[in-house]
Amino acid sequence: MKTIVQSPGSATIINAISIGCGSAFGIKLYVTAEAEIKASNSSSITCVADGDIDTTLMEICVRKVVDRFKEYYHVDEIDKGISIKTSSTLPVASGLSSSSATSNAVVTATAYALMDEYQFKPDDVIFNKRDLLNMGIDASLEAGVTITGAFDDASASYFGGLTITNNIERKILKMRDMNQQIILVYMPNRCSPTAQSDVRRMKLIAPQVKLAFKEALNGDICNAMTLNGLLYCASLGFNPVMALDAIEAGANAAGLSGTGPSFVAITSQKNVEDVVDAWSSQPGQIIRTEVENEGTRVISSG
Repeated sequence: MKTIVQSPGSATIINAISIGCGSAFGIKLYVTAEAEIKASNSSSITCVADGDIDTTLMEICVRKVVDRFKEYYHVDEIDKGISIKTSSTLPVASGLSSSSATSNAVVTATAYALMDEYQFKPDDVIFNKRDLLNMGIDASLEAGVTITGAFDDASASYFGGLTITNNIERKILKMRDMNQQIILVYMPNRCSPTAQSDVRRMKLIAPQVKLAFKEALNGDICNAMTLNGLLYCASLGFNPVMALDAIEAGANAAGLSGTGPSFVAITSQKNVEDVVDAWSSQPGQIIRTEVENEGTRVISSG
């Protein structure tokens, strides 16, 4: 039997790299992980991802779950093979939390597959959602695909809705569902891996990002998102015209997501076509999606 888990990506309200605190919200673009326990004479791990994607992060996620599983359940050895396969509607290296969604999906799928195989129940143990979330973050740090651990992105992906976080302490300061609105994503024809970004340049805008973060804490999510996006555009060398064009066309908020290259706009149904028209003259792809409030979930297990 296969265990299937679906984990959403997220869009940035506040990028945490400059100040250690951030905010993000879930979007309906997903990484899906299938985990299967196979008869084997050794604890082999097989990871396969659609597209030309490095599976190092997936392998680290599986190993961390196996180690924790043996510790919690006092299992000496996992003498069976573990096979993981991921598929995705979430573009990689785009600023939309593909790494966080992947780690959340793989960790959760592996944990549930092992518990089914060895007939343990998730609600009987310490193997809770926060444990799984933190294992995914630890794996992302070890794999070198994140700078801060991306607790804001990862928590929004895991729990859905909006999260406002202290990434350094891995604390969720505020969490709530987002109102359902249209989310537009502009994807240029290039990638921008987070781990390759210039941290020194991003630290220069810390005082201004703190102002945007205060706006988010006070509930002004749209202005916080737009201000954050403009600041990081300046720091990372992106042209802010995409955000400004979206605002001019009636978007409630628009800005660079993560360290780019994607721009995300929040808009009403009334203005969505105007925003699409404003962006359509630029080379790249426009994705129309929605807010995701449910978060990471097990689709099937056992």
